[in-house]
Amino acid sequence: MRAAARIRSLAGASAALLAVSAAAAERPNLLLILADDLGWSDLGCYGGEIRTPALDALAADGVRFTQFYNSSRCCPSRASILTGLHPHQAGFPLMSGTLQPHTATIAEALRPAGYGRFMVGKWHLGAKRTPVDCGFEEFYGMVGGFNTCWEEQPHYSRLPAGRAKRDYAPGRFYATDVFGDYAVGFLDQARARGAPWFLYLAFNAPHFPLHAPEEEIAKYETLYAGGWDRVRERRLARQKDLGLVPRDLELTPRSIVPSNWANAKTGWADRDNPAWDTIPADRRADLARRMAVFAAMVDRMDQCIARVVAHLKASGQFDNTLVVFLSDNGACAEWDPWGFDGRSGPDNVLHTGADLKTVGGPASYVSYGSGWANACNTPWRLYKHYGHEGGIRTPCIVHWPAGLGGAKGRLVTAPGHISDLLPTLLDAAGAPFPKERDGVVLLPPEGVSLMPVLRGGAAPRRAICMEHEGHRSIREGDWKLVAVEGRAWELYDMARDPVEMHDLAAAQPDRVARMAAAWEAWAKRCGVGARAASKARAVTLASAAQPQIAGTARRIASEDAKSAAGDSNPSFPLDGAVRNVRVTAE
Repeated sequence: MRAAARIRSLAGASAALLAVSAAAAERPNLLLILADDLGWSDLGCYGGEIRTPALDALAADGVRFTQFYNSSRCCPSRASILTGLHPHQAGFPLMSGTLQPHTATIAEALRPAGYGRFMVGKWHLGAKRTPVDCGFEEFYGMVGGFNTCWEEQPHYSRLPAGRAKRDYAPGRFYATDVFGDYAVGFLDQARARGAPWFLYLAFNAPHFPLHAPEEEIAKYETLYAGGWDRVRERRLARQKDLGLVPRDLELTPRSIVPSNWANAKTGWADRDNPAWDTIPADRRADLARRMAVFAAMVDRMDQCIARVVAHLKASGQFDNTLVVFLSDNGACAEWDPWGFDGRSGPDNVLHTGADLKTVGGPASYVSYGSGWANACNTPWRLYKHYGHEGGIRTPCIVHWPAGLGGAKGRLVTAPGHISDLLPTLLDAAGAPFPKERDGVVLLPPEGVSLMPVLRGGAAPRRAICMEHEGHRSIREGDWKLVAVEGRAWELYDMARDPVEMHDLAAAQPDRVARMAAAWEAWAKRCGVGARAASKARAVTLASAAQPQIAGTARRIASEDAKSAAGDSNPSFPLDGAVRNVRVTAE
């Protein structure tokens, strides 16, 4: 009897282990891919002319968001993506900081669920807490924010220290390709364990300095000679064909270049980007080369993604891998239409003749400027840094054959936010968010799981807020309140006016006051600096009656104001409960 009981006990234990193993096998792998400074319209599946067949294929078989929002800048967005919090709560209100003790990353939350956790690429969340201090087992990439793509030392690191590194012969290192090598290597390591995995693949492409192999640049050199006006027109036409924007949407005027510390020295502060045909021929050639390098970086990034996808397919993991792709902010206009050379600032070199071929090579350090950034954000206004759509609306693709269902190639028009990524990935993995770590109570995520939306359900009613460098916005349903730092709030009906051209603030002061108060409540709760919040309040109180568009007075058509004024005035909950948060600087 005793032997029989023991046999039954062992059989039960084995069945339990098999059940656990089966459950683990059903849990999806998680692949989060982040591009750096990619504009909303740069990908083929969002209307761009750059060759991105790998991402286009994911979009064709998956889901694309048309209104997905980021936090307008590198560090803040990355902090929000990984923690599910707003940047100020996580410790990154600006471009420096450290992830706070009350935060937990996606990797940390997945550790108790048995997930392998790997990161390749750009960290940019401070050196005090590196990826391996924040839940990742293996890391290769840059701990800092931006540097050359051509030289490994001292810019790229392998962590934990002492882990085996790949060797590259002189002249063979190119960051995007190397990220692909490590990504595939880490996936092999994960597969050998037989457990589900999370890979965060964070490219530094196409962030400045613009660097790309010459064979990629050559694909695009003549393409951009026609200039940014033609690119904007063609992208908008393709976006209409793809159903991304309304058929009757008109192309916005070229965006203004708001005053900043650099363009105040170059004479471009608060001026519009110029018409391409008014630019001298030698300058047009210089600018076309810069954009060709940018496009080449995007092309090569897509090739790297194709390698990762091919590896997943070959290993039988693709169907049960949840893939999310997005950009950390809108296209980068730093700091005027001509771009910069040598460092981020007001210095520009006009490259001519044979010198043009050096642009994009190891000895160059360039950006492409505000005119091309305006084109890359087609049809939205403004850029990275700002709360207008060109700064915060990001391409976002989700692909998961085993878990999404529904029609392939669907467009999700409901607004989403980067703070939703942590809850969404944890929901898919069946992993709860931890309540504490080492005795420290963790701040629960602000975002919500988008799995119901991805499966065809309704989107949550909520307000989505942002602030960076005094630029600020709040989105409630179809309504958006937005302002450039130091300037008055602008009000837009995004259903009728998604490109933010008709400011209704003067026609609807009550709505402006209510939404501004909601933004201030969010700012107070989430640790937005008192100076930024008080300046926003002062500007609101001192606002002139005349509406503004990025600081430029415009007349509003009376029918727009009349129709908008007649709409209902719903109340939207701000994300989460009120909490007291203390944020310290690095």
